[in-house]
Amino acid sequence: MTRNLQTVLHNIHLAAEAAGRGAADVSLVAVSKTKPAGDIIPLLEQGHRIFGENKIQETAEKWPGLREKYNDIELHLIGPLQSNKIRQAIQLFDVIETIDRPKLARAIARISQEENKFCDGYIQVNVGREAQKTGISPEGADEFIALCRDELKLPIIGLMCIPPAGKDPAASFALLKEIALRNGLDKLSMGMSGDYPSAIRAGATSVRVGTAIFGERH
Repeated sequence: MTRNLQTVLHNIHLAAEAAGRGAADVSLVAVSKTKPAGDIIPLLEQGHRIFGENKIQETAEKWPGLREKYNDIELHLIGPLQSNKIRQAIQLFDVIETIDRPKLARAIARISQEENKFCDGYIQVNVGREAQKTGISPEGADEFIALCRDELKLPIIGLMCIPPAGKDPAASFALLKEIALRNGLDKLSMGMSGDYPSAIRAGATSVRVGTAIFGERH
């Protein structure tokens, strides 16, 4: 896994260089969902600190012990967030990448105040307008961003997307970047194991890579 990590970091460097960017402009979120702590520790020992998880319960079981030893970990929630899990998510995570509807955003704002902890947030955009996927529609994104930032005062730092499977993701990446630019957002979380080099060339500031590091999930 450490060799895989180094390969992915090298590929990030090459893709950034090809786009006229520095590798430091792109952060790697190592997606450790379904993987046990024993698979994660070698990466922590190598110095990697940014990880992504998609399930609250799994994160609660796995990460508090790891944080005791490695206190500078940055955890990203990259899976859908249910309303009844918001408080636990705020307690466990540093970044929530899947803010996707007004009701959820309002609840996050309220519970963040109660917990006195404000996670950096990404708004998830359903760039492919797929009925089976979560995310705000591209047409509704501007209004939703304004609600989150201006009315609810959430610390929204960027946008996130999952392009439609089996299609060239370039159009999805371009659409997300366009929405971010017109709303003055700097961060773009896009690109996974199969397409992260092209996401970087399209402007991604973070990529979420699991399989290419940890291998196939069971």
